[in-house]
Amino acid sequence: MKSRELTHETLKECRQKLLIMKQDILNRVRASAQNFSQSRSIASTSGDEADQTVAQLEEHEFLISQERMRHHLREIELALARLQDGTFGICEETEEQIEAERLLAVPWTRLSIEGAEIREALSRKFAR
Repeated sequence: MKSRELTHETLKECRQKLLIMKQDILNRVRASAQNFSQSRSIASTSGDEADQTVAQLEEHEFLISQERMRHHLREIELALARLQDGTFGICEETEEQIEAERLLAVPWTRLSIEGAEIREALSRKFAR
């Protein structure tokens, strides 16, 4: 299967997807923080051990969720920066063009399929 050329339209579509994803994540971060602060104020009114344990578990879950969203947002911001400076679509591992289909599916990716396989093989090799 021959890869599509990385055209101006493809870049424009990737940029649009990244901006939509960025806005979605920012909205989820905001909503999550509001929900957490509301549940936190409710939990502070009751104080037995079970309630405190549940509150700590909710806080832990909230922090993990926030970290995931922050990481994803950072990847999106880096992709938008690569679009701006003209390095978008270049694999960090092989320095070759990333497949257009891959960029359309995962616009924040920094690796081609081949580059991802190389990184995975290296991580397996050094994980032993």
